[in-house]
Amino acid sequence: MSKTLVVYFSRTGNTQKVAETIFEELDGDRTLIPMDKAGSLDAYDLIFIGFPVQSHSVPYPVEQFLKSLPRGKKIALFSTHGAFPHHRIALEALEYAAVVSGHCRLLGTFHCRGKLSFQALEAFSRSPEHREWTEMAPSAATHPDAHDLAEARLFARHMKARSSEKGNPVGG
Repeated sequence: MSKTLVVYFSRTGNTQKVAETIFEELDGDRTLIPMDKAGSLDAYDLIFIGFPVQSHSVPYPVEQFLKSLPRGKKIALFSTHGAFPHHRIALEALEYAAVVSGHCRLLGTFHCRGKLSFQALEAFSRSPEHREWTEMAPSAATHPDAHDLAEARLFARHMKARSSEKGNPVGG
């Protein structure tokens, strides 16, 4: 029987909420845990890895976690962000996470919007390079919403099915 891990890094609770939704959708031997408590990953056949997009990229603790994954491990990446859906800010962070974890077998990615803390929004609003993002972020205040979580459930089922396919190519 395969073992699945859902691990996440979350500051505001958005990514944790998506991680919990993915976890609830899975069956079989599964574990849900914050990234800093993960421990050994050798026993897991599939690892879902969630993170918030921070400063238009992957948070440093997540980057280090991705680099430490065992070679060839099957993974599925998911993120939350304040940008508009499919905006380059969100996509670039997932692309970077895929590059950092390039020694693994990436089965797929998922992202959705998430509300931001007032403190983050206030801090970024003072930086001209973050102007576009700070204009988008307030409209994410109701996310992740029911639609986002329904999409996360579909992602979980799809990744679980892909993980049991024979000869699954890297990133394919």
